[in-house]
Order: sequence, then C-alpha cells, then structure tokens
Amino acid sequence: MAEFLVIRLNPDDSSQASWVAVDGGGTRRGPIVAGALADASRDVGDRAVIVLVPATEVATLSVDIPARGARLAAALPYALEDQVADDVESLHFAAGVRRDNGRLPVAVVARGKMAEWLALFEDAGIQVAKLIPENNGLALIPNTMSMLVAEGQVMFNDGVNVEFIMQGVKPSDALVAAGALPDSAADDDPGASRHLLVYCEPADEQQFEHDWNALRHELDGVDINLLPDGILPRLAVTVASGAGINLLQGEFGKQAAVGELLRPWRYAAALLLGLALLGIAGKSVDNYRLGLEVAALKEQFITEYRQIRPDDTRDIVDPLGTVNSVRRGLGGSDVAHQVFLPSLQQLAQALQQNPSADIEAIAYRAGIVDVRLSAPDVATLDSIQRSVSASSRFNATIQSTDQVGDKVNSRIQISEDGA
Repeated sequence: MAEFLVIRLNPDDSSQASWVAVDGGGTRRGPIVAGALADASRDVGDRAVIVLVPATEVATLSVDIPARGARLAAALPYALEDQVADDVESLHFAAGVRRDNGRLPVAVVARGKMAEWLALFEDAGIQVAKLIPENNGLALIPNTMSMLVAEGQVMFNDGVNVEFIMQGVKPSDALVAAGALPDSAADDDPGASRHLLVYCEPADEQQFEHDWNALRHELDGVDINLLPDGILPRLAVTVASGAGINLLQGEFGKQAAVGELLRPWRYAAALLLGLALLGIAGKSVDNYRLGLEVAALKEQFITEYRQIRPDDTRDIVDPLGTVNSVRRGLGGSDVAHQVFLPSLQQLAQALQQNPSADIEAIAYRAGIVDVRLSAPDVATLDSIQRSVSASSRFNATIQSTDQVGDKVNSRIQISEDGA
C-alpha cells in the first residue's frame, strides 16, 4: 500500500513543521517528528508528500455551479466574488470533488501565500504532491457534525457543506455560528444532524468540561475522542485516504503535476542514465586504446621507413601516401608499361605480316591487352594469332569471330605467357 509523508506547517513559524508517515489505509507508519522543515526531507524517501497548511490562511466555501474543467476555473472567482473580502485577482481558487447535493467545495487562499509556501519546500528540496488546508483533515461524515478542538482553535464541519475554523472560542460558540443548535438555527430543519463527534486533546476536554455537559443537553449526542499524540495523526490519516482540496491547481499545479508523473519513472530514468554513461565510458576507453595502437603502429612504421630512407627526416603525417611514394620510386607504377608496350610491338609485327587486317580498338586491364580487329577471312586472324604467340613472351587467343558483310570481326586477347 502506498505510503505518504504528511507535513503540517507550524502556523506561527512556517520554517518549522511536524510530520508523520501514514499509508492510504489510515495506518501510521512512523513516529511523529517535529523540527525544521529542511529536516523533513530525510524522511521523504519513496513517499509522496502531502502538506497541511494553516486553515486560518484558507477560506473553505461551497458554490452551486455546473461548469467543469477550464470553464470552471475561469468562473470560480466571479461566482465567489461576493463571499470574499479581497480582490479576486490576488486570490487563488481551488475546487474539490463535487458533493452528492451538487455543490462544489472551493478553497480560497492568497496567491502570495501560495508562492511563499511553495518557496519554502523548494528551498528544503521537497517535492510536494498535495497542498491541503489542515481543516480538511477533519473528515466529513454524513448526518454527523464533526469538531476538532486544539491549540486554541475549533475546526468544524456539518457533514455536508459548512466548514470553518474559529480561534479563541468555546465549542458551543462554533455551533452557534454554524446555526447548529436548536435555538440558534435560522431555519429549524427537523432533518438536520443533532449528533456531534469531537476530537480534542486531554487538556481541552478538561478546559471545556462545562461546555460539553451543556451540549449534551442540547444535542442528541456528544462523543469525545481524545488525541494523546496531538492533532497531526488524526488529520494525516484523513488526507492520506484522498480527502481534502488540493490547492496545487491551475498555475500552481503544473510543477506538482509534472513531479507526480515523473515520480514512478525516476528509477527507470536513473537506470537509463547509468547505462548511457556506462556506454559512453566504454566507448571512450575503446577510442583511447585504439589511439594508443595507432600511435604504436605509426611509430613502428617510422622506424622501418628510416631504415629504408635514412636521409628523409621529414615528419610523416600520411603513412599510406609515404608507401605509395616508395612504390613509385621503386618503379611499381611502370608495370603496365612493361606489359602493354611490348605486347603492342608484338602485335604490330603480326599486322605487318598480315596488312589486310585493321585494328578497331585496343584496351588494357590487369595485364591483358584486348584487341578488336577486322580481317578479310578467318585465315588472316589465325595468322595474326600464331604470329603473336610465336614470341617467347606473349600468348594470343581468339575470343570471338563474327562475319559482317565481306569482313570477319574478331576479338583477340594478348597476355604474358603463363599469366
């Protein structure tokens, strides 16, 4: 099951925080830790980070508006303009999941405060998956009013639409403000919930003992659950289950969305990067080794060359060009002349003996002279062939003959005897 690290910012000092690891099933996976926000990065590991921001900085409202998607984001500021005190241009609006009655919960916070919070986590090196108002950690339970009393604050929701936080008041004052007591309701709805579920620290249970007793006479029931470890574990298990409005939407949601998309692939990306670096390193080693071999072969060649031409002290840049130069100096390029010209001389002597034959074309390739000629008859061709072959050096063979009019066209090949 996926694990989360839930970090709650200190309302009085945002550089300080408390955090705890929980899973999606509501089980705590580690102790509660408090300290500098930067220290929380050590406990993130593979966990997604959910941040609880002070509820006093966020207004939780609801609106009945049918728009969705981009149209909803554009319409929210104008739909709630009459319910907020500040200029809507300076506020950030984030929508939650539409409820069964069709109303849409909306969290409203100053843009400057959003930027301040995100900067804190960026400086701490923590990638945030969700940013949720802490009062959203008080679960909405149908047909039940829920209240969390701690740290001089009262968080309240009616299980349907009403959610708020009040400071420095008694629990009964919060119920009066919500219109939840029978004699304070503007409209006495017989179907309204009359059951109150309370979470509080032991000290608050004692402090408001008289209030609890008074509320038990006003309501159908008051259940008090003590929080010996403070309020963070209670809030953490609720938001880890998926509850709450994520403030990372719109302009503040792009970075978080990219981070969430990349998170499952970070190990594969690291492996791919490692393989790429390994391949580059291997290629570099191969190139280095080949460079050493080339340098050694070049040095060996220069040593051998100096023995052949000790007077040539020039730097040798092109070994292949140097080898060709040596071959030319040794007469290697005259091989063709040593075969071609003598073979023509032998052919010329044969034609002097058979003046009725005419040469059409001569070609030389790979030590073989190819001659195309015409003669009045085959006997003349045989005479030329025998005359060339009579030498001790060359051999002539008739490759083809063709009768064209009163002439016989032929192709004769001349090569060195034994070639």
